Amino acid sequence: MRHGPLPFPVVLAGARGHGRWHLENIRRLTDAGLVRLAGVCELRPLDPAELDGFPGVAQSDDLGALLDATGARIAVVCTPIATHADLALAAARRGVHLLLEKPPAPSFAEFHRIRDGARLAGTACQIGFQSLGSHALGAIARLVAEGAVGEVTGIGAAGAWARDEAYFRRAPWAGKRRLGGTDVVDGVLTNPLAHAVATALALDGSPFAEDVADIELELARANDIQADDTSCLRVTTARGTRVTAAVTLCAEEPGEPYVLVHGRRGRITFWYKQDRVLLQRAGHGPVETVHGRTDLLENLVHHLADGDELLVPPDRAGAFMRVVEAVRTAPDPRPLPAADWYAEETADGSRRRIVKGVDGLVRASAETLSLFSELEANAP
Repeated sequence: MRHGPLPFPVVLAGARGHGRWHLENIRRLTDAGLVRLAGVCELRPLDPAELDGFPGVAQSDDLGALLDATGARIAVVCTPIATHADLALAAARRGVHLLLEKPPAPSFAEFHRIRDGARLAGTACQIGFQSLGSHALGAIARLVAEGAVGEVTGIGAAGAWARDEAYFRRAPWAGKRRLGGTDVVDGVLTNPLAHAVATALALDGSPFAEDVADIELELARANDIQADDTSCLRVTTARGTRVTAAVTLCAEEPGEPYVLVHGRRGRITFWYKQDRVLLQRAGHGPVETVHGRTDLLENLVHHLADGDELLVPPDRAGAFMRVVEAVRTAPDPRPLPAADWYAEETADGSRRRIVKGVDGLVRASAETLSLFSELEANAP
């Protein structure tokens, strides 16, 4: 049943930073006649230039009041992690459907509050793991089912990014595990490269909380922060698959993150930001394909208007949230010795810290499904 006429009025909570991407996506969907921007919730109102092309948009720093005033049917929440649960529940109580940016919550308990609140209210909730809208996921699942690479022996994710020291000063919560006694958990595994973890689990067909049997973690940091910036994990899933993720924000040569599916007769590499897939197998030449992607806000609209299946409902982020909870409750990340990293000045005059040899460690982890400590122990 259609939840009101198109276009659906939308309120965006958090329109700066990554929220600018959502603002432009709403602009695209407005042009397609699917939504209209009814309101923006920001502590500091957007100026006319920032809202160019969006006439008559209400603004407030109170999401509940803004939802009431605009009659919004959908809220897009792209605010600090620790605010997600309260804002999501404010929307659900008003019957407003939700696109909630990842990570959905800083703890498993807060995640359950969001999930259960949406269920009780009968509202749809989509978690913003955009990579899970990639059509490449289905293509890879078909290749595996057809036996293209033989039995899957493991899945390894690798992400080597670079962030300068200013990145960790961009907001009071940036790089924090806790702020004022409240969980934040803004580490590399749980926020900047969270897609690597969630995508790897999805490729195993293990997105649900009950799909996780065991989690091994190694959290470290080169920067002067609370949270981790260079870390790895290994999840053993209920089906027995080893799923690893090795990620850093201190890369020597930053590159595109990817997930590697290992099979007994070949392998599949998925560059998830590019929707690009490379199939390599014995007796055949390499085959590269590029796939489409379903936008998650667009999917939410079609779910409400046409009954399309929601791509990332909360339960499909359950396994990822088991990882978040493991990171939250783990000991504080290990500070890397000064001998293991160096600082360099970037082109814009800022500084960033680089972990020596980390690019190779990240690649080797994905190739061998090993933790950093195991790779270092086996190094010549």
